[in-house]
Amino acid sequence: MSASETAFHLAPHIFKSYDVRGLYPEELNPAGLACIVRAFAEHTAARRLVVARDVRASGPVLAAAAIAALRALDIECLDIGTVSTDTFYYAVAALDCDGGFTISASHNPGNWNGLNFCRRGSEPVSLSSGLEQVRTRALDLAAQRWQPGPPRAAHHTLDVLDDYADYVLSFIEPKLLRPSRLVAHGNCGLQVKMLERIVRRGHLPLEIHPIYGDPDGSFPVPGGVPNPLLPENQGEFLAAVRQTGADLGVAWDADGDRCFFADETGYFISGYFATAILARSVLTRHPGATVVIDPRNIWATQETIARLGGRTVLSRAGMTIIPQAMREHGAEFAGEMSAHFYFRRNHNRDNGMIPLLLLLELLGRENCRLSDLVRPLREHYFTSGELNFRPADAAALVRQAASIFGDGQQDHIDGLSVAYPDWRFNLRSSNTEPLLRLNVEARSQSALDAGLRRLLELLGSPVGAGH
Repeated sequence: MSASETAFHLAPHIFKSYDVRGLYPEELNPAGLACIVRAFAEHTAARRLVVARDVRASGPVLAAAAIAALRALDIECLDIGTVSTDTFYYAVAALDCDGGFTISASHNPGNWNGLNFCRRGSEPVSLSSGLEQVRTRALDLAAQRWQPGPPRAAHHTLDVLDDYADYVLSFIEPKLLRPSRLVAHGNCGLQVKMLERIVRRGHLPLEIHPIYGDPDGSFPVPGGVPNPLLPENQGEFLAAVRQTGADLGVAWDADGDRCFFADETGYFISGYFATAILARSVLTRHPGATVVIDPRNIWATQETIARLGGRTVLSRAGMTIIPQAMREHGAEFAGEMSAHFYFRRNHNRDNGMIPLLLLLELLGRENCRLSDLVRPLREHYFTSGELNFRPADAAALVRQAASIFGDGQQDHIDGLSVAYPDWRFNLRSSNTEPLLRLNVEARSQSALDAGLRRLLELLGSPVGAGH
């Protein structure tokens, strides 16, 4: 290894609310990662752990360091190789293990990497549920310059891809799917290859037109950031949907745990509207079910789910927070505006492939086009999309907004939400980045424009799209 790989590079700030993410190797390298892995194993008293990674170029050397650390601690390793994050979640739940981690930095650029942890049963680990203790212990180990000794436990390599394909196919009735053409934007992750495997195993009548479908950890997508929310990452995708005459488009982030859709006209569907559409599928199978949503935009989902006989529960956003809310309320499904979609049958974890299969089944069952399901939402609910700001003092700005908009109906489930009869907004600090995030929705375009103008007078100019 090079000097940069053997030095103990471990920056405290790479421990985020839900995971670990930092620049490789300046903030996270093999020696530092080994300390984190040991700290996690000690915290969970693990004897058997799943190890996975995404497509990043630094993944193999980091995985080797993690496995060496675990084996030196006499912890058995179940190495499932390079997989999407939702496949990793499946493996932790399906295999007899004490938990695991995937070496991934989600949709961050290729020079980043990190860790996403689960306990047994794929239960998420966050700062509030163990990651803070892992951070403290890992930094102490790095300060001691701990290095693993010789291996004492076994290392097993496992291929879980066919089992995972069969698992996600079990969520639908394949015979209901109509012959369809799909544009699949993989953002250079693994999901296009996974979809092709699912199509083969399920004998699904789908024709796949891939965009950036070959795994490539350098992420040669526009802008170099494998995030479907970025406008520069949508143009080629939407154009391909229109040019190929596709029935719909699907786009994933690099690690595959979020998915976005485009209808056959090339309209990019927000995670907000997709939640309302997917709830239609879930409530068909589970009449009266509870659906958890986040408070950024709520009217379309609340009102759609109520019309379908379901119930909504508001929860703070976050991939470790939503599963807990689902357990507390017995929810069948949850959706976030960020296009994380969670299912009770999937151990309350998010998944990027099940939503696509449910949507295709829904279109076949109702014999309609995706635009038919989107149109009523577009006609009745108007949204700003998520706008990001970088204020000097976010908390003070939120307090000022609460005072200025004190005549509206306020709640503080996640940041500040204020509702008026014809428009509402949510203003919250990001859990993953030093940003203040704004979402505005309204009953008309004019109400949206007026509300947004008032907010921008306070907040200033936005800085770009987020997660």
